[in-house]
Amino acid sequence: MQSSLSSLIAIMNSVIYYLYEIGGPVLMVIGTVGCTINLIVFSQKSLRKNPCSIYFIAFNIANFFYIYSSLLALILSAGYNVNPSVYNLIICRLRLYASLLFDCLSAFYLILASIDRVFITSRNVRYAYKVVIIGTLFWIVFHSHVLIFSDIIQIHYNYFLCYYQLGDYLSFIGYYSIIKEITTLLLLTIYGLWSMANIRNTCCSVVLANPKSNSPKDRQFSFMLFINVIIHGLFSLVFAIFLIYQQITQNQVKSIEQQQIEVIIRNLCLFNTNISVCISCYTNLLVSKKFRNEAKKIRLCK
Repeated sequence: MQSSLSSLIAIMNSVIYYLYEIGGPVLMVIGTVGCTINLIVFSQKSLRKNPCSIYFIAFNIANFFYIYSSLLALILSAGYNVNPSVYNLIICRLRLYASLLFDCLSAFYLILASIDRVFITSRNVRYAYKVVIIGTLFWIVFHSHVLIFSDIIQIHYNYFLCYYQLGDYLSFIGYYSIIKEITTLLLLTIYGLWSMANIRNTCCSVVLANPKSNSPKDRQFSFMLFINVIIHGLFSLVFAIFLIYQQITQNQVKSIEQQQIEVIIRNLCLFNTNISVCISCYTNLLVSKKFRNEAKKIRLCK
């Protein structure tokens, strides 16, 4: 029984290794190209006048930096056995801080865009800029504790890990991550369904109080956002479930095999989470005619 479990773990480790060695760089290229296209398209003058476009720009900037702070580090460590963060404390703290910050900012900008689509909060783009800047500064300061309370931890002989300090702080990070994931999922679900209800209503009636909110461009922004919300929610749900499991079982005595399996599952969940970050552009191309037309104009240099 023990030998069969060890063989299974070895196979799973090989799967993770090749997933990150081969699939990781492919996903990274897809994500980099996708974020770049999104940024170029949403920065076009015809779209930039819409506040939702500003939130999409911020969302893709956060995704871009998340790819190069989280996914790149995972590819190097899990796929190529290269992990500079276990040799340098500054690199360790910066990597954990950047991963946590940009993951939070990505969800934050998506929530802001969802709120904008529901209430059409302002036709003034300056309002969107102010909200993005103030919110970004808040989360930058809020997550600064990671720069102090993360460390290089020795797990066992000759094996080190860049992680959050054990004890109360690790519990805090665990609860924070669970609350963030669940809150994000709930808010995105509520505002996503609400915005789609608004689309159906505006398609059937003329909104005299705010005719601009009934424009085809607004409806396409709402639909792109709704698809992004669904993708983010589906891919984040798996990791949220894993975090809840970890928090429930944190005080249990676990065998080495169980710890290894949890590391494997965590790496799978993290790879799964990165997929949603990398495919936003391609879903936009599928669901929005306006987005496709703007992308074609850029490709043809018109």
